Amino acid sequence: MFQIYLPIAEIPVNILLILSLGLLTGFLAGMFGIGGGFLATPFLMFIGIPPAVAVSSSANQIIASSVSGLMVHLRKGTVDIKMGLILVGGGFIGSTFGVSLFRILQKAGQIDLVISLVYVIFLGAISSMMLVDGIKTLSTKKYGIVWEKKDSGRLQCLLNWIDTLPWKMHFPKSDINISVLVPIVLSIGIGILVSLMGIGGGFMMIPAMIYILRMPSSVVVGTSLFQIIFIASNATFLQAITNNSVDIVLAFLMIISSAIGAQMGTRAGYKVDADNMRSFLALLIFMVCLKMLFGLFAAPEALYTVEVLKR
Repeated sequence: MFQIYLPIAEIPVNILLILSLGLLTGFLAGMFGIGGGFLATPFLMFIGIPPAVAVSSSANQIIASSVSGLMVHLRKGTVDIKMGLILVGGGFIGSTFGVSLFRILQKAGQIDLVISLVYVIFLGAISSMMLVDGIKTLSTKKYGIVWEKKDSGRLQCLLNWIDTLPWKMHFPKSDINISVLVPIVLSIGIGILVSLMGIGGGFMMIPAMIYILRMPSSVVVGTSLFQIIFIASNATFLQAITNNSVDIVLAFLMIISSAIGAQMGTRAGYKVDADNMRSFLALLIFMVCLKMLFGLFAAPEALYTVEVLKR
């Protein structure tokens, strides 16, 4: 009862479970202002969706939520279109390369392992930094402990080196002059992550735009949404025609339910303590990371499987 067959994943799933998962990831995305891809993909893997299908199908959810957010920023005029187009160009290169790498790993039978490893590394790093930051914030609030800020000398050295790079371009909306090489390299990296992890990459791109590109915070979010729509669309299209790993039924269910959950999460975000919620999110990400880490060392249910080769 309530079972639905996913044609690309080639497994039956409980439709209520998929809808609930979409609601949960959408709720968290709306509450914390994140894309939700780095939570949706692991959760789909936990319920039995093949990692390759989970990654490719999650990108559709990112596109839908990003379009909705971009419309708001376009109306407010908080999108640097010129910078966005540069990022899109680099992102197309990165996502195309990422899909090719995805295909190579899939043929070698290593794609599931690589996806799990990449998620463990990234989620572990993100959750650790968020937990440390959360502990510092809460201890300062409750006990008045003042934490010494780290020296920003290395960042300043990086910025000084970036200022020496050639092919500088002026971006009027952001009012910055920077070498076009910097946003291209950043977006290439994000494009690869979109293809391999099924994420939007905003949790990496937004800090990079603020601290490395030195864009004003008022245009960062809108510009990030602008570029990720095109990069994720390219990755999804290439995954569909090259690797046949986009399950449209799964993607549709996740898009509908996550859109509803995002609205609920946005409203809830105004009623809760931001610092406590960030700590909760960090703990949740850390638990997901541990689950995936244990999965890498757990004995498989079946040591051997028989599959019909597709020509």
